[in-house]
Amino acid sequence: MEHLLGQEWEITPAGGKTGEAFYAKYKDQRLFLKRNSSPFLAVLSAEGIVPKLVWTKRLENGDVITAQQWLPGRELKPSEMNQEDVARLLKKIHCSEPMLGMLSRIENSPLNPETRLQLVISELDEQVLALPETQKSLRFLKQEALNVYCDEKVVCHGDVNHNNWLLAEDNQLYLIDWDGAMIADPAIDLGLLLYWYIPEENWQDWLGMYGKELTVHLKLRMKWYVTIQTLSSIQWYKNKNRLEEMNKWIPFLNEIL
Repeated sequence: MEHLLGQEWEITPAGGKTGEAFYAKYKDQRLFLKRNSSPFLAVLSAEGIVPKLVWTKRLENGDVITAQQWLPGRELKPSEMNQEDVARLLKKIHCSEPMLGMLSRIENSPLNPETRLQLVISELDEQVLALPETQKSLRFLKQEALNVYCDEKVVCHGDVNHNNWLLAEDNQLYLIDWDGAMIADPAIDLGLLLYWYIPEENWQDWLGMYGKELTVHLKLRMKWYVTIQTLSSIQWYKNKNRLEEMNKWIPFLNEIL
């Protein structure tokens, strides 16, 4: 990174799962650098979903480095996820034709529920599979797999955790960290956000800000996808030996079901 920018730049790791992200600072200039970001980043920047893309450079080894504006700001608090700005930005994402077109060229066809279920089952090890909560969840998922099909396919973020919502100092809201983006049922994003942050008695009000009605079918789809995501998270935390966090999600399966 120093070779790319020059020795005068101060470069520090930005953390994250991949270790491929960095902050760069030189005088009043600040950049967020990432190695091998998705080409999808350009359209996210153009749509105003993420901070502005400044430049993209390809290295001799084939790696691609992207530089974005590094904006002063903060992540949203869990209590702020009920705000209209959150609902409106998620709706903008789900309705974006440029984003859908670009991701369609990069990704394969949308994942259908049965394929997604088989992928998650293949991830689970014997210990997780043996949990009563897992068994109960899998019975529900298999029973309802054919009932959660939906013709609506949009760009889903896949991890709408409050940590991924950046509120800049000028009050502009962004949704960052798009490594898990997919073309899928919007119920994936909606379900995670509502189950994690919004009391069920307020779901209709929140969806009203988003512009959708809380139907029986949408409730089923959200429940189905949140169950799948929770199983996947339990296995992920176990693989990372983060057992305390893993054990927080197991009772959540019972809450969902």
